[in-house]
Amino acid sequence: VSEIFVPRSSEYDLTLAERSAALLDEHPTDIIIHAAGVVGGIGANAANPGKYFYDNLMMGAHLIENARLRKIEKIVIIGTICSYPKLTPVPFREETLWDGYPEETNAPYGIAKRALLVQAQSYRKQYGTNAIYLLPVNLYGPGDNFDPENSHVIPAMIRKFIEAKNAGEKSATLWGTGKPTREFLFVRDAAEGIVLAAERYDGSEPVNLGTGGEISIKILAETVAKAVEFEGKIEWDSSRPDGQRRRRLDTSQADSKFGFKAKTTFEKGLSETVQWYRENS
Repeated sequence: VSEIFVPRSSEYDLTLAERSAALLDEHPTDIIIHAAGVVGGIGANAANPGKYFYDNLMMGAHLIENARLRKIEKIVIIGTICSYPKLTPVPFREETLWDGYPEETNAPYGIAKRALLVQAQSYRKQYGTNAIYLLPVNLYGPGDNFDPENSHVIPAMIRKFIEAKNAGEKSATLWGTGKPTREFLFVRDAAEGIVLAAERYDGSEPVNLGTGGEISIKILAETVAKAVEFEGKIEWDSSRPDGQRRRRLDTSQADSKFGFKAKTTFEKGLSETVQWYRENS
């Protein structure tokens, strides 16, 4: 039976090399899944570009180096769709990752995560380190971050619409125009994909994790409003940034390399997420 240990930043600040080393000395392991990150939506990225670059780069760099020194059997690095170039052709294919600079609103975060792919590939070449790199789309699901200052789009909408409904407000305002598209992966499917990759994939090339689907932010807002029974008007603040115009992944490599296909429909995943928030807010 495998024992899983999930460290918390309150005890192990992975931006510090000595705490990263302490984590691996105090909890010896065979496999690391590096899912730690300092993340947020467009507003949080715009407010914290330096922090998001430094923290995400340092956490990954220290952990991978300390894992190499201890000859840990395998490292699974969780990257981000934000690493893709701003003008990536849709669907996003892994080989286009280096074809340009990321969308400006989240470029520091995306570049920091992209650098960890270089570290993984160079360590594999020089030291034989078995490090793999996954590129998940936007995740959502029970246990998500619903903080209004740094949450991602689905939890932010759920909270905003429920609070507007409870306050009897007749409208709710969202950022941007509603025209961009996004792809979303339910957290349980993401976990399955990560485990399958850990078990079956040993290559140096990055692999997308997603559904291969796409939904506009406008339709997303209408779907979330319906799910939480908010009947007010949805207004758009076009002075706020939209972010990248379109996002949809080619997910064929995950299927061919380690047999992953997302199973959860968006309707089911959204319903579970809304229920969790209502029960825990």
